[in-house]
Amino acid sequence: MQIDFNKIKEAVITGMNNGTGSMTAKMFNDEKYRIIKTAIHPGGSIGLHTQNSGDDLNYIISGTGKAICDGVEEELKADVIHICPKGSEHSIINTGNDDLVMMTIVVAR
Repeated sequence: MQIDFNKIKEAVITGMNNGTGSMTAKMFNDEKYRIIKTAIHPGGSIGLHTQNSGDDLNYIISGTGKAICDGVEEELKADVIHICPKGSEHSIINTGNDDLVMMTIVVAR
């Protein structure tokens, strides 16, 4: 199976999970996978939420930010992956002046 993000329409999302600011995303979603290419714009965040559908793997492509998972803060930068296990609470915050660009993969289990 191949997923071509060039063929997926980009969505603009404001206040994701009661977070701040906006982000753009291209999402592939089926019964087994949710794969999302996301850019959280400066000042934006994905609000604190419980990860119910599966482990959430966030590979950082560019930008800087922080992830908070079950109260533990981690720095995000290019070539870092943040993993939030199913059942955990997490948030992702853009702390930089550029977009925080990441590829998120959630595998249903």
